[in-house]
Amino acid sequence: MRLKLGLVTIFGIAFGYLEAIVVVYLRRILPPLPWEVMSVAEFSNFLRSYGVLFSEQTREASTIVILLMVALLVGRKWVEKLAIFLWVFAIWDIFYYIWLKVLIGWPPSLATIDCLFLIPGPWFAPVYIPLLASLVMVSVAIFFLRKVKKG
Repeated sequence: MRLKLGLVTIFGIAFGYLEAIVVVYLRRILPPLPWEVMSVAEFSNFLRSYGVLFSEQTREASTIVILLMVALLVGRKWVEKLAIFLWVFAIWDIFYYIWLKVLIGWPPSLATIDCLFLIPGPWFAPVYIPLLASLVMVSVAIFFLRKVKKG
């Protein structure tokens, strides 16, 4: 299991980089936006006006499908599959923010407001919220993986 978890971790780190690069490209293509003060509707309209809302929503859905498929392919029992999904999701999300910091120096702080997800509509919160959620997911994944190991 350690080898599988190590490989899944590498996948999550690489996938976090891929997702961060998408954001880097979007920030280069789209005009600067003061979305920290935009409402959810204004933000949705902004993305829609540049023709990226639907493509970003489907990209996010695809991301979840890819993470889920990794877990389904790697895990044997359902509890192991769930643990691996939580693990790889958390690693992906943590490294997404690490890569953004490395690539463009963003976010300036963990209290910076971010658009976390676009499905079904934009979710806004400080960056520390998804990072805390990821730490919880890692903890739950470890708990489940220990249960699987014990039998």
